[in-house]
Amino acid sequence: MKVIVYGASGMVGQGVLRECLAATDVEEVLSIGRSPLGQAHPKLRELVQPDLYDYSETAARLAGYDACFFCLGVSAAGLDEAAYTRITHDLTLAAAEALAPRNPQMVFTYVSGTGTDSSERGGVMWARVKGRTENDLLKLPFKAAYMFRPGAIRALDGIRSKTPAYRWAYLFVGPLLAPLQRLFPTRIVTTREMGLAMLEVARHGADRRIIEPPDIHALARTGVTSAP
Repeated sequence: MKVIVYGASGMVGQGVLRECLAATDVEEVLSIGRSPLGQAHPKLRELVQPDLYDYSETAARLAGYDACFFCLGVSAAGLDEAAYTRITHDLTLAAAEALAPRNPQMVFTYVSGTGTDSSERGGVMWARVKGRTENDLLKLPFKAAYMFRPGAIRALDGIRSKTPAYRWAYLFVGPLLAPLQRLFPTRIVTTREMGLAMLEVARHGADRRIIEPPDIHALARTGVTSAP
């Protein structure tokens, strides 16, 4: 497979990138972002895209891919609905709408979140915006699209969030996630499981489009055994 990763410097994106580079059936990984990752690997290619809303000058580089793992995201804290919509919905759809016509056999996976509001009418702003984003992605002419809704995410393999507020939060909460995962195994997922599960839906699909934490666990387990 040839795959695209958005947000490869973020916590989830790092986990997905790690699994993609390790997978024997992934021959190329294209990281798309505003700045270079600062790492090298024989499979890794980079497209530095300062404007993630406009692909008019780089469209030729977007064709010929089997999967896209979209791991970009920001917290809604301090943002009004218009600003959060611009960063969350509009940016994601700009990328997806550039990819869909050039990759009709592509599987597109989007990192959303537990509590996302598919009705788009609920009282929680971020959940409405995420719901609209999911719904609009599912309308695009990809081979398939999957909306991943993790809850708490436990970082493994030395992965750290690049967001200062999240790094501070994980400094205190992180040590609790391992024992909590043993107590509530379906509520918490790891960065490793996110990568394995995304690769599994790219390879073999899934029986539902909305992927919740128990589905992520199951897909990750299957991904370990089904990988070439």
